[in-house]
Formats: sequence, C-alpha cells, structure tokens
Amino acid sequence: MSNNGLRLVWVYPDLLSTYGDQGNALVVERRARQRGLDVSRVDVRSDQPIPTSGDIYLIGGGEDRPQRLAAERLRRDGGLSRAASNGAIIFSVCAGYQILGHEFINDLGEREPGLGLLDVVSTRGEGERCVGDVLGDMDPSLGLPPLTGFENHQGVTHLGPTARPFARTRIGRGNGTGDGTEGAYNDTVFGTYMHGPVLARNPLIADHLLKLALDVNALPPCDDRWYEALRAERIAAATQPA
Repeated sequence: MSNNGLRLVWVYPDLLSTYGDQGNALVVERRARQRGLDVSRVDVRSDQPIPTSGDIYLIGGGEDRPQRLAAERLRRDGGLSRAASNGAIIFSVCAGYQILGHEFINDLGEREPGLGLLDVVSTRGEGERCVGDVLGDMDPSLGLPPLTGFENHQGVTHLGPTARPFARTRIGRGNGTGDGTEGAYNDTVFGTYMHGPVLARNPLIADHLLKLALDVNALPPCDDRWYEALRAERIAAATQPA
C-alpha cells in the first residue's frame, strides 16, 4: 500500500461482470472503509490500459466471446502480469479464473492462451453443466471458514503442481474434475468458480485479501451481522434436501 492509500482495481467490467461479480469490488471497498482505511477504486474498461500500481485486482466472470476478448486484451496490455510480478493481489471468478491459467477453450472451440499466473489448465466439460449452490472447506492454510457460493459453468479446470485448491467441496462440483477441488491459488493470486457474489457470501475472504495487501495479520473488527445472515441463509439452502 502506498502513502496514497489502498488501490483497488476492478478489471474489465464491460466484459467480465456476470452474476453480480462487481459486488466483489464493492465488498472489498466497503470493508476497507469500515476499518477507516483510505481506499481508492478504479474501474478499468477493456479499451483502457491496466494500471500496474494497484494493490488488489478483481476480475469477474463472463460469457465465452467476452472471455476471449478479455484474454486477448490482457495479454496484449501486459499490465496485470506486471502487477502480479510486483506482488499485487489478484482475485478472479469463473471466466476470469480461467484467463489467469495457462489456457482455456474459447468460443471458437480453440485453445486460448491465458496469462499463466495460476498453474491451471481449463477445458470444456462433456457432461452436465455445473450449476447450483456450493459448500466447501477452504484450504486449511488460509484459516478461513467454509466457502459458500453459486456455480454456473461448463469448464473443467485441472490444477498443476504449483497450484493449491482454494477449497474442497462438500456440495457442488467446483473445478468439475471429480476430485472435489474448487478453485486454485498461489501466494497472491486466487481463482474460484463461485458467484454470489462470492465476497458478499464470504466476507472473511475479502478481509484476507486486505490483510495480504496491507501485510498485516489482523484487521480491526467490523459489523458482520448482514454478511453472517446471508451466509447462514445460503448455507442452509445448500444443505436442504432436494
């Protein structure tokens, strides 16, 4: 974080912002302000350069063609990769998650290069689409409570040796590989298939991003009553018999 405060970047809202994913940027910004932190947010459209001076970058999901366009422009721009090299925190959802990997299948049925910021490869599943509420246990090293979210994707994402599963599913299909993994992460780059928006359902993930960006072990408490009510409602819905 610079002397000018915490810098939050929402990447390509015109291409990658399905299922309310822009709410993730709102949640991180709100939870920073609740702690009295000086935070500025910039929404970067796909015809604008990605700034390399951000502290936290957020990327949402999108349909197949916008995903391909976003990947092309991010590769050409190079700003997000440079920011990652500088130690920035990146949190991505669904199509954004696939873009951060080595490659994915685009809307033309071709292999599309990703940014290689996560050691994952995404293909297109042949079976039923992954749709519905998800409940999972976060990777123990993150020290976070159970993950709740909503998935809606056809992708199947395979983790390489340097990627750790973001969570292990109890309910839902996650990465679609049948091994119970959901999402992936390394030290500062995170990917998940969860919508919801996921940070509204899981505010302590937002706090984890803030702690990484600030390089602190704890944040001052804030009012979590609304978030906890939402979490309880969605977890109960996921665990009810069909």
